[in-house]
Amino acid sequence: MATFPVINLEKLNGDERSRIMEQIKDACENWGFFEVMNHGIPHDFMDTVERLTKEHYKKCMEQRFKELVASKALEGLEAEVTDMDWESTFYLRHLPESNMAEIPDLSDEYRKVMKEFAVKLEKLAEELLDLFCENIGLEKGYLKKAFYGAKGPTFGTKVSNYPPCPTPDKIKGLRAHTDAGGIILLFQDPVVGGLQLLKDGEWVDVPPLRHSIVINLGDQLEVITNGKYKSVEHRVIAQTDGTRMSLASFYNPGSDAVIYPAPALVEKEAEEKNKQVYPKFVFEDYMKLYADLKFQAKEPRFEAMKVMEATAPIATA
Repeated sequence: MATFPVINLEKLNGDERSRIMEQIKDACENWGFFEVMNHGIPHDFMDTVERLTKEHYKKCMEQRFKELVASKALEGLEAEVTDMDWESTFYLRHLPESNMAEIPDLSDEYRKVMKEFAVKLEKLAEELLDLFCENIGLEKGYLKKAFYGAKGPTFGTKVSNYPPCPTPDKIKGLRAHTDAGGIILLFQDPVVGGLQLLKDGEWVDVPPLRHSIVINLGDQLEVITNGKYKSVEHRVIAQTDGTRMSLASFYNPGSDAVIYPAPALVEKEAEEKNKQVYPKFVFEDYMKLYADLKFQAKEPRFEAMKVMEATAPIATA
């Protein structure tokens, strides 16, 4: 089996640029997932984010999770549970407006560090989107612009912890799904694993590596690239030992952004006799559909958007 792509960005702007760009291209076209090292976010800063996230879980979330497990009778499962996940989460919104001040129990230090982390991740997301543009033959800034609604992109972080689970064969840490949005940047636990992606019909482990950021592509990038890049199904397997930290940051289109295949790619594919297959829609409409169908295949979501497009066409600005 092919090895999960881990890409060192250290010499991206040096003499190894073409090789690194080729690695990114291959990962986007054949995996939908890759892990980056030397991405520009300082290691000591990432250590601080990890320490504060784990301290917050211990202090504010762990007991709540234990009470939830007791209330839902999840301790000694005998039958498989398919409508819940073995995870403890909260969500930080960064753009267009932050909700950081509204989240209870966050220390001032944690708030400050997470705001700074969001700025660094936003910059990395936009740098990667431009690398994707370069690889796929779109003008620089195209993908960033495509994500812009009236108030810019939507950006937020899902902070999750996956505690030890006594029955990992009966409940998933997180059920299999593709991500609805744009580009996802994951800072995951450097020791406790569990994240897997589906490739060629087999589940492949995403290795936990200290100071790495895992990148994966969401449904919107699949649409904009007209299927050249694809979102990939992934899941989290609950572990019997150790709590797995996961900070998944979603750089998504603005809610009112109109999403459709890039005309330059459609024209190119028309010459190559490939037909446009992806619909045009408002991102918010897609998210409303996704809310009920997250853990189902993405193809019916795209088809539903096609039906919506056919009955109420959207003008492009």
